[in-house]
Amino acid sequence: MAQYHYRIVNVFAESIFGGNPLCVFENGSGLDSETMQALALQFNLSETTFVLTASAATAHVRIFTPTFELAFAGHPTLGTAHVVRDLYSAGDSISLEMKAGIIPVKAVGDRWTLSANAPTFRDCEIPKAQIAAMLSLDVGDVLDGARWINTGSEQMIVPIASAAAVKRVQPKANLLSVISSNLGRSMAYVFAPNGENKLLSRFFFLKLGSVVEDPGTGSATANLGGWMLGANRELPFEVSIEQGAMVNRPCHLGLRVDANKQIFVSGRVIELARGVVSLP
Repeated sequence: MAQYHYRIVNVFAESIFGGNPLCVFENGSGLDSETMQALALQFNLSETTFVLTASAATAHVRIFTPTFELAFAGHPTLGTAHVVRDLYSAGDSISLEMKAGIIPVKAVGDRWTLSANAPTFRDCEIPKAQIAAMLSLDVGDVLDGARWINTGSEQMIVPIASAAAVKRVQPKANLLSVISSNLGRSMAYVFAPNGENKLLSRFFFLKLGSVVEDPGTGSATANLGGWMLGANRELPFEVSIEQGAMVNRPCHLGLRVDANKQIFVSGRVIELARGVVSLP
């Protein structure tokens, strides 16, 4: 039996049971894609990652949801970086090679920051009334400017009029299924101001026909930075984002867009557990 060591970490966490959980396999070199996918389904977290050797970066990383592989995701990037630093004694500045490219990641203690890819934009072709119906909101709760943004994983970013309206969002699966990313995935990220330099956000996607809410979504936070650039927000721009309270996994994410239009996403990583999987 071959043994594969893994760690469970919580990302964007300010408490031991907060944040978005992630499983990181320390060495995936003996695993094929089908086994990686099966392990991701076995753990059934939003993502599971596998650390591999790389020639052009500190480590090569593959990211799997329970049903498919991702080119990039934010909380797996930060959580895996935390593990790679310890595994390789790599210090506080590392790079991770992913399908979306090489992502630089830096740490101050256990708080990690990734540098996202430059965004691409795609107009949202459905009317605001349809977006409101999809989210179970009034038309007046949805602001103009919903767009598909891609800094590594395309998602629809939807500005909402108030934090109270964000809390009322209840996506309807049949209407959410109408919208589709460039890879055919139905998802929506909603956000609104929630105090000075603060935002409240929620992220929803379809899984096997049902709506799932993600506790803390780093890729969508990076895409929000792209949305801010597309909206010509004054730079530099920095906010603290709360996400996950509605699913009892409070997350705290940092978003910064500097004067050079570089997007940074940050959050704290806490290791919770270690274990071993034995496979024939």
